[in-house]
Amino acid sequence: MSVFARVSDALILALGLGLAALPGAAQTAPPTRVVSMNLCTDQLALMLAAPGQLISVSYLAHDGAVAPLQAAARALPANHGLAEEVYLLQPDLVLAGRFSTVATVAMLQRLGVPVIRFEPENSLDDIEAALRQMGAALGRTAQAEALIEDFRADRARLAAHLAERRHGSEGPRAVLYSSRGWTGGSETLSGDILREAGLRNLADDLGLSWGGMVALESLLLADPDRLILGQPARNPEGWSEARALLHHPALRHSRAYRAGVAANDRDWVCGTPFVLQAIARLIDETTP
Repeated sequence: MSVFARVSDALILALGLGLAALPGAAQTAPPTRVVSMNLCTDQLALMLAAPGQLISVSYLAHDGAVAPLQAAARALPANHGLAEEVYLLQPDLVLAGRFSTVATVAMLQRLGVPVIRFEPENSLDDIEAALRQMGAALGRTAQAEALIEDFRADRARLAAHLAERRHGSEGPRAVLYSSRGWTGGSETLSGDILREAGLRNLADDLGLSWGGMVALESLLLADPDRLILGQPARNPEGWSEARALLHHPALRHSRAYRAGVAANDRDWVCGTPFVLQAIARLIDETTP
């Protein structure tokens, strides 16, 4: 079964709040009132939580521009990562990212609320580790292993699809270009998405394996084959200064832009199995 089909089935179950939770693999009882304060832990928890186990997600999870599982998230109350609101939900477990609302995490820990923090995923391999960590945290180890198995199978199918489309030819040189000229190198999740799609990352040629800023002049001189722009602003009038480079006439008239622009969308944001959908689109969009 595809990982996406399995996730859909899990979401249907998760919305049936009257159903009993499946037992976890851990010897201690799984948590029953879980609050997530981070967009990426939201997505992982929505995939794996037992019915009724997840009681609140971050407000970002309600935003379809950045959250693949928006519909499921909107069935749950949103929180803004404030210590007072999270504590009043009486959670027996809080999920947070490494850099999520540090003050809130510290306050909750002083109040005796268990908090598990997740590291950012920098590769597709890290996604498996994140799924496994979330499964252990929720007492849903078997469900996490099933998702990992499907993720591996879908990843293998994508690799075969890429080999069939490219016929051994070298992929085009591509560049990720986001607000203020930020690009992601091979040591980042976005860079690994490019690699899995068979694209050569311009950032690595520029010595930016962990990402960094690229001046527009440097990008144009490097003359990449394909351009992948950051997410469009949800508020067209906002972020104008940060995103000015993405609208520069020189960029719009470049060879890479004329070849067709791919979009860095919500499937790129977090290290979840949804990145495979981004890879599949990239393969199709960058193969003649």
